[in-house]
Amino acid sequence: MKAPKILPWIAHKTGISEELALKLWRRAAGEAEVMAGCCDSSDYYRLAVERFVDYAEAEGCRSVVRETTGSKTCVSWLWRHQNRISKLNLITAQNLVRLWQSNWESFLGPQRHAF
Repeated sequence: MKAPKILPWIAHKTGISEELALKLWRRAAGEAEVMAGCCDSSDYYRLAVERFVDYAEAEGCRSVVRETTGSKTCVSWLWRHQNRISKLNLITAQNLVRLWQSNWESFLGPQRHAF
């Protein structure tokens, strides 16, 4: 699998080099493939990115560049927050469809039985 386009940004934010970030991505992708069983599912990509962000942050904590910047940057909360927001949108849409369906069935229900 190709490295994600967000890889340089995460490398910069965590204070590691892009070469190290690419190595960490390959490690995370390999572990995600073992965990997910294949490399074509959405779970695989989610696991790979989560593991990559965790590895990048762990390496960044030990990086000299990170300690000299004076600000602690945390990227994993951003990734997890975006994941939660996207799931909430899908849950909201699903609940609205269920509500519409139940209202529609209750509206049409007595008319179907009357015939």
